[in-house]
Amino acid sequence: MASLTGRDPSLLRRINSTVVLRALRGPDEPRALTLTELVHATGLSRPTVEGVVEGLAEAGLVEEAAEEPGEGRGTARRGRPARRFRFRAEAGHVLGLEIGPHRVAAVVSDLTGHITGTLAREVAETASADERLERARATVADLLRRTDVSRDTLRAVGATTPGIVEADGTVRLGTALPGWTGLPLGERLRRSFRCPVLVENDANAGVLAEHWKGAARGCDDVVMVLAGLSPGAGSLIGGRLHRGFGGAAGEIGALHLLGREATPERLLSTTDEPLHPLDEAAVAQVFALARAGDEHAGRAMDRFIQRLVHDVAALVLALDPELVVVGGWASGLDGVLDPLRAELERYCLRAPRVTLSRLGEAAAATGAVRLALDHVEKELFTVEGDTAD
Repeated sequence: MASLTGRDPSLLRRINSTVVLRALRGPDEPRALTLTELVHATGLSRPTVEGVVEGLAEAGLVEEAAEEPGEGRGTARRGRPARRFRFRAEAGHVLGLEIGPHRVAAVVSDLTGHITGTLAREVAETASADERLERARATVADLLRRTDVSRDTLRAVGATTPGIVEADGTVRLGTALPGWTGLPLGERLRRSFRCPVLVENDANAGVLAEHWKGAARGCDDVVMVLAGLSPGAGSLIGGRLHRGFGGAAGEIGALHLLGREATPERLLSTTDEPLHPLDEAAVAQVFALARAGDEHAGRAMDRFIQRLVHDVAALVLALDPELVVVGGWASGLDGVLDPLRAELERYCLRAPRVTLSRLGEAAAATGAVRLALDHVEKELFTVEGDTAD
């Protein structure tokens, strides 16, 4: 905890409240504690703990926990059970929003990250920026109505999208969605909410999600690759998201510009015509044909894997991750992992483990929830100068 200097009583109250909330929130799951247990857990005096709990109860963040079944038995001999207090995870909510080429998805959770509702809607890849944003707003409104969550209880919103996203939520470059480059996405979304809105690249959100609830749990040095025709990647270094100076870290899809002979849309083509960059069904069909023994599809798949290895190896050599998670549309296709593992063994000084995403198409929206939750937890459970994670 940060050392306290000076005699600012408001700062002292803030620190004490943070310490008590941390104890009730727990390292993994919330827990109900007695005042005596809170004194031991926080190192604060009993009168201080009593005052803090009272203040947190008035703020709606803490309440007395109900007695557990059987807890009151034998009260004639032992007296009334000690009162226990719990963190009210339902005191607020966070929202995750994915805005992609083919769909928008919204996810709502309580303040512990327990997901209480999800909703996804298709959107045309040719939709304008205004049409896509309106689809996202309608999806959010429908989800909040279905889950009986008031918009006023939202404490933060995380949003994720393809492209290079600046710190203020502006999409500096977004070629996958019409009208997306230069879009002040964060500003546009903030018009719909009364809470902070944080915007992040979809691969970055994906690696946060896999670290939280997916294939990368317990692993702090991770690269997640969204393996499309123009792949992108998100990276955790020491458990922290690496965005780069301008938010462009992991844009490995640009490597074809460095003298590679094939543009991305031609890699999986089995004819002289390039595939549409967003046509995932056509890509899946090429992989299916390759598995069935089609010669042209097999060569196309080999080109794709070589390109994927080239791109992933660049990040692996630079970052030396423990784990590479493969997501995006390729996460559901057989035949990617074994060749990728074998080629990384050849290219890399120390080959990482390679696995498929466990969250699949839910990764980006789940990562958006994690982004919002991180913001809320920083406000609730951290004081200025605190270095604890």
